[in-house]
Amino acid sequence: IVLQVVLRSKTKPNGKKPPAEEKKQYLEPEFTKIRVVDFDLKELVVLPREIDLNEWLASNTTTFFNLINLQYSTISEFCTGDTCQAMTACNTIYYWYDERGKKTKCTAPQYVDFVMSLCQKLVTDEEIFPTKYGKEFPNSFESLVKKICRYLFHVLAHLYWAHFKETVALDLQGHLNTLYAHFIVFVREFNLVDPKETCIMDDLSEILCTPAPPPAPAPSAPR
Repeated sequence: IVLQVVLRSKTKPNGKKPPAEEKKQYLEPEFTKIRVVDFDLKELVVLPREIDLNEWLASNTTTFFNLINLQYSTISEFCTGDTCQAMTACNTIYYWYDERGKKTKCTAPQYVDFVMSLCQKLVTDEEIFPTKYGKEFPNSFESLVKKICRYLFHVLAHLYWAHFKETVALDLQGHLNTLYAHFIVFVREFNLVDPKETCIMDDLSEILCTPAPPPAPAPSAPR
């Protein structure tokens, strides 16, 4: 079902809304309640007192890149030039802009490959993501982190929109939900992605970023 919606929405590159959306499977309670952790993710993302902000952004961004790359790899065989002829999420088509600013419409696997190659290049560059003690972060560091996070969000949105069915079949929806919620809480904490960018997934973010309710206390044994 989800795949059919993607194929229809791809025929609307001019920004017009596609026909009424079919039910989003990933919003159904049976799936949203599945998480790997049930504590407040906000506690995980807050900057620890003794750590430099750039160090914290660097380590978290690198981790998210690795985890999102891994999550995508689990369904990559289903994300092909035929099934995903454009990089879509909801009624949005993402275009790739090269270093000269040239806009390219590409298939989803091509787009994800561009994203992962760029992120890999940045996070392994000692001049941008220094790992040696005393090495300074460049002035452009925060803007590059924002760029990486924006692209990683596109990949997460595509995973939900086009490949949630396969994710469920692999029983990996708990991992995807937890990764998505952790990522959204992190980018919100440090204002790394424009809310206009993430608003297409606000319905999911609202559900997943709310801490899971504590389990009901066990009834006390009769005295």
